[in-house]
Amino acid sequence: MLAAMPPSPSKPRNGGESHIRDHLRDRVRDRADACPGALRLHRADDGGLARLRLPTGVLTAPQVTALADAADRLGDGRIGVTSRGNLDLRGLPDDCGLALAELLGAAGLLPSAAHERVRNMVVSPLSGLDGRGFGDACAWARSLDALLCGRAWTTGLSGRFLFAVDDGRGDVAGLGCDVTLVAEPDGRALVRIGGLAWRVAPDHAPTAALAAAEAFLAVARKTGTGAWRVAELPDGALLEETVTERLATAGVAAAPVAAHAAAGAGALPGGAGVPSAAAPPEPGLVGDRAVSVVAPLGRVTSGQFRALAAESGDEVRVTPWRGFVVAGLAGRAEAEERLAALAAAGYLTRPGSPWLAVSACTGRPGCGKALADVRADARPLEDAALRGLPAHWSGCERRCGHPQGDWVDVLATGDGAYGITLRTARRDNDDAQAQAQAQAQAQAQR
Repeated sequence: MLAAMPPSPSKPRNGGESHIRDHLRDRVRDRADACPGALRLHRADDGGLARLRLPTGVLTAPQVTALADAADRLGDGRIGVTSRGNLDLRGLPDDCGLALAELLGAAGLLPSAAHERVRNMVVSPLSGLDGRGFGDACAWARSLDALLCGRAWTTGLSGRFLFAVDDGRGDVAGLGCDVTLVAEPDGRALVRIGGLAWRVAPDHAPTAALAAAEAFLAVARKTGTGAWRVAELPDGALLEETVTERLATAGVAAAPVAAHAAAGAGALPGGAGVPSAAAPPEPGLVGDRAVSVVAPLGRVTSGQFRALAAESGDEVRVTPWRGFVVAGLAGRAEAEERLAALAAAGYLTRPGSPWLAVSACTGRPGCGKALADVRADARPLEDAALRGLPAHWSGCERRCGHPQGDWVDVLATGDGAYGITLRTARRDNDDAQAQAQAQAQAQAQR
């Protein structure tokens, strides 16, 4: 029988820090991560929090109903969608573990109790729906998930280790994942890890991704870092050697790819006809048989969630941009009707809405560390210079759930105001960064 682990304390003795220390020039973690799962709840100020991984990013209509029922019966009646495409249930009582496990198990959402926290994937949500991309990302994700659940050693991966499965359009390849699979236009695939890349046959892509993850664990053990993420490993040369060995052991024929070529893979510039990296799907119609919508601030009621799957044949894909793609519709007329219904339910359904650029952490009262009710305060920014960039409202300096790349940091100061800072992923432009930060000292009042 599946059962939930006890909730972790909301105020750990280390004050919530990640227990990472410097040892010479290496970073060393001295504990396992406490990332919540569906069976290991986190105790927040508003009750228990369960996080459900969706490795293929896909839910059936019955699964949508089951999750909405769980939110109503056990939680606060709401469902959150994270920047990794995971789903959160909040407000859970401490004694709900068995009931939650049984409900999720019956819905087919827990194929392995031992592996449920390590089934972390972001998958191109429009793969196979719009005629773009070069491979079937959903099929790769299903195969990779089966491999993850079929190996005992994969439980050694942290709950934060993240795979990306990109069909070649470049939407999820730029999200800072640990192991990334990218389909190429010639029918081959790239597997990327830690700035390194190998080209493999498409049939071997999931096995290659698993081998790369196994190499990460081997290097983390050998160097004694206790690393949770690839970026924490100290030795790129050792990682390259170990990945090469693991690929050979797995029987995967792999050719190394030059660093500059690997860096461009996923964005596929130079006439490939795909958007830039980490570009979310725009809300609206997707072809004639699917629609894309966004949940405002990444949280919906159980009723809004049920509206995603109005028909038994609907397929709901969860995106890492806190949105959903509803596929399997009969044709354009039904797609237009569904889009209108979802707009009436409160989803963002049209491109250009300023709310598409706004996200927020949990804030008060759910998080005891938050200095403000950021979800009540959050709104689009009026500064024309910052408009168009993702703006993330945070209740404390941890900035949970903030975007990747360039973004606007709206941080609660504890006095009813917010400090605004432009944050950039460009490390070679210190002057521009300093200037942007100097110009963003205005306070956003409630």
